[in-house]
Amino acid sequence: MLIRTFMTSLLSASVLLASLVSAADLEPLRVANQKSSLKVLLEAAGELDDVPYRIDFSEFAAAAPLGEALNAGAVDIGALGDAPYVFALGAGAPLKTVSITHADGRFSTSILVPKDSPLRSVTDLKGKRIVTNRGSIGHFLVIRALQDAGLKTSDVTFVNLLPTDARSALESGNADAWSTWDPYTTIAITQNGARILRKGDDLLTNHLYLAATNKAIADKRPQLDDFVQRIDRAWSWVNSHPREYAQAQAKVTGLPVEVHLASASNTDFQPVAITDAVIANLQNTADTYLAEGVLTRPVNVSQGFDKSFNASRHLQVEQLAASTQKQQ
Repeated sequence: MLIRTFMTSLLSASVLLASLVSAADLEPLRVANQKSSLKVLLEAAGELDDVPYRIDFSEFAAAAPLGEALNAGAVDIGALGDAPYVFALGAGAPLKTVSITHADGRFSTSILVPKDSPLRSVTDLKGKRIVTNRGSIGHFLVIRALQDAGLKTSDVTFVNLLPTDARSALESGNADAWSTWDPYTTIAITQNGARILRKGDDLLTNHLYLAATNKAIADKRPQLDDFVQRIDRAWSWVNSHPREYAQAQAKVTGLPVEVHLASASNTDFQPVAITDAVIANLQNTADTYLAEGVLTRPVNVSQGFDKSFNASRHLQVEQLAASTQKQQ
């Protein structure tokens, strides 16, 4: 019995030693971080503790340069919304989505108007100026909202500005409406009294795509398997700790805690499995942009997904935390 116990202990120690050696041999995972979003998320949730490999974060101010860095292989993985991911794939970026998170929020992506605006519905936008960022999810929402209302994009005038300038354009009257996303929706509503003209909940997936390079998937699969699970756990933590998450965000963004809290406490984050329906929805986004002339050539988005990561995230193919039919 003593010998058996000793042998068992020896075996356990050997396994532990092997795992430590293996962990030490793991290359760093290079994570593209847009405005510190992923780093803040993981750090606040305690998911940067006891990581068996080094995580090197690179900072990017917007989705476009982040996509370019992924395309160039300068980073291994990064988060992109629907539209930026379509453009990255269209540029030939060797990427695969390895994780998807659905954000179901009270404000999320919306078309906003000033509080005293006479506009009451999307049909009222005919002949008006709408400020948004060309090729963004805000731009896509306008296209879908106009289609849903029986209008065309030629019925409105687009003013293409980044969110920081777009807010000023709306406030100064240089634009009649602004199509944007959180936290900008929350800021405009809570600080400027902006009103939601059209929410995007039934027109958009509100998915966040975590995309990795093909090389990283081939060379750093253990790190990626671990990382996607940390991301899922972190978003689950946010659902039950919105104030702590808001406080962590405020330290980085400089915005009031109340702005982030209004967003976090009214948003539910859920993991979404990579399925044919999810892929079809993103293809619809690509096809819509092509029809509107935003894309110059067709993009086959099916090449940009790796379903094997469903198992890494312990998700069954049938498991969808959010409806995947919203764009159909």
